[in-house]
Amino acid sequence: MPAGGSIAGAGRRILLKISFLILLIATANVTANWIVDLLALEIRPSTEDTVHRIILLSATAYTFLIAIPFVPGVEIGLTLIGILGPKIVFLVYVCTLAGLSIAFFAGRLIPLNGLIRLLGDLGLHRAKNLLSTIESMTMQERLRFLTSKAPNRYLPFLLRHRYIALAVLINLPGNIVIGGGGGIALMAGASRLYSATRFAATIVIAVSPLPLAILWFGKDFL
Repeated sequence: MPAGGSIAGAGRRILLKISFLILLIATANVTANWIVDLLALEIRPSTEDTVHRIILLSATAYTFLIAIPFVPGVEIGLTLIGILGPKIVFLVYVCTLAGLSIAFFAGRLIPLNGLIRLLGDLGLHRAKNLLSTIESMTMQERLRFLTSKAPNRYLPFLLRHRYIALAVLINLPGNIVIGGGGGIALMAGASRLYSATRFAATIVIAVSPLPLAILWFGKDFL
């Protein structure tokens, strides 16, 4: 195949991947807003069964939406709490943990060689070379390597205390600009620098302050 045709084909593949990602994020955001509007339904005896079905749908959708990077799915959880009060907090908390875990394990399933090819297609050769170097390393070897290559004095600390850094990022206001909770969990899984059990323990603690505050102070805390 001529070189021009090969370049054009690669360009089309990249465009399709980016378009699919944008469509996925846009659809998820529209779905989140639609469910928030559904939750505005007034609770009366005649609508109780409908409201219960909407709550079940919302909880399920929230679990998967919060797992998608750049989707503010947390709005659904907060709306549920705002309408139903503290009695729904535990359900929202469990759904949040489930969604972040889905994102983490999705990241684990993405093969590094696939990411390396994608970075090469996008022309991000420095990132591609970095991943190529650490691909065959163990977790501890990756940590030592990345620490030795760190460009500033804070990165080695964050790498050594990466679970604390993860908890801070998940609770950071405005973290949607770096992917939101789902994006952060996805990258944590893809990096292979976090064990599944310690990741689970970290998010159990990291996600708990807001639910505990609502249980203590009531929904007016929001």
